[in-house]
Amino acid sequence: MRLYDVPAPAKLNLFLHVTGRRDDGYHLLQTVFRFVDLNDTLQFERRADGVVACENSLPGLPPEDDLILRAARALQQATGTKLGAQIQCDKRIPTGGGLGGGSSNAATTLIALNRLWETGLSRSHLMKLALPLGADVPVFVFGQSAFAQGVGEQLTPVDLPERSYLIVRPDQHVSTSEIFAAPSLTRDTKSIKITVFTDWQLEQLGLFGRNDLEPAVCARHDKVKKALAFLTRQNIQARLTGSGACLFAEFVTFGQALLNQQKIIGKIPNCGDTGPIIDAIWACHGLSDHPLRYWTKG
Repeated sequence: MRLYDVPAPAKLNLFLHVTGRRDDGYHLLQTVFRFVDLNDTLQFERRADGVVACENSLPGLPPEDDLILRAARALQQATGTKLGAQIQCDKRIPTGGGLGGGSSNAATTLIALNRLWETGLSRSHLMKLALPLGADVPVFVFGQSAFAQGVGEQLTPVDLPERSYLIVRPDQHVSTSEIFAAPSLTRDTKSIKITVFTDWQLEQLGLFGRNDLEPAVCARHDKVKKALAFLTRQNIQARLTGSGACLFAEFVTFGQALLNQQKIIGKIPNCGDTGPIIDAIWACHGLSDHPLRYWTKG
């Protein structure tokens, strides 16, 4: 049995507030996750020998750090299945961009293998397997736009208006752990109620709140800072997603996103001898649901 062209979508953090820090060092957050139609694509073939192997993993990535392999083995262990899988991942979501590509791949692996192996776990059970893989993995299994709290695992569904997005990738890789360790990071933003955000969505255009990680990222990564300034000069209100390096801007229609994409292509400045500050731009639709939401019940 095989599953072909299984999508693993990117996510945006429409805002990201750091509201505290636990004794174990994990940060407490409030954010809203939204999926977009920028996807990695995975292929799964069932194996009878119990072996799990993944082609096209990132170069130099140790197997113990490969979230696809970790997700598959977590499902094997939880269910006791003797089946394995041959997995191929075609990457389109950039790494180190704050778009959740690795987390999305892990969630898609859990959902797809739960179907391929006929292990029958519920959504809530898969979410429990997802959390040890990373704080962002559960929301991809959850399958809906979500208001998140805690370390990102306390999820409440939210209805978001139809929107499109321009996603800009500066030519830079950002380490999440480095940014969360930054002494200058704001860690005491006042918590909000979910109704504050939902009321804003009904009454306002534009981006709610802020991303508390953005100043720390810009202080350490010059191309991110310059890309943000460049977009501002083009009258595009942009924001960092996650811990970066990608930036995004929100538009009411996909046509507006495309027009702004065309407007800035060809105007991108260089950063000294290191080339253009931006190396990719995507116009994307915002999604209300994960494309695999209905592959799982409960």
